[in-house]
Amino acid sequence: MGPGGIATIIAASSLAIIAAAIAYAVVRVGRFIDEAKLSLKSITAETTPLLEEVTTTVTLVNGPLHSLNKITKSAEELTEKITSATGSFMDKNGLAMKAAGVILTAAQMKKGASKPRKSRRRSSEEQE
Repeated sequence: MGPGGIATIIAASSLAIIAAAIAYAVVRVGRFIDEAKLSLKSITAETTPLLEEVTTTVTLVNGPLHSLNKITKSAEELTEKITSATGSFMDKNGLAMKAAGVILTAAQMKKGASKPRKSRRRSSEEQE
């Protein structure tokens, strides 16, 4: 056996080692893909009922939200009506509004004047 035969044996054994390494890698990748497939199936099996429950919950919550939306719209319409009625009343009855302002001012002044009297009474009772 000459140098060419030894080189052929070395090349053939190198190719056999490379082929075995590639086969090992393919087998490992195949197992990895199988595991990934099983994991995906289990995740899908667990999330499907969860998604159905979430859909049901959202549907149940949307009903009261629609009712709340109607109530809010009604309150908004009522506020607009009161605002327009108050505005028209103030435009038509300016003198009445001035009189009401004077009465409120007088009431506040009376309330403010009554507080010192109470404190004076307490201090006079404490001195006795």
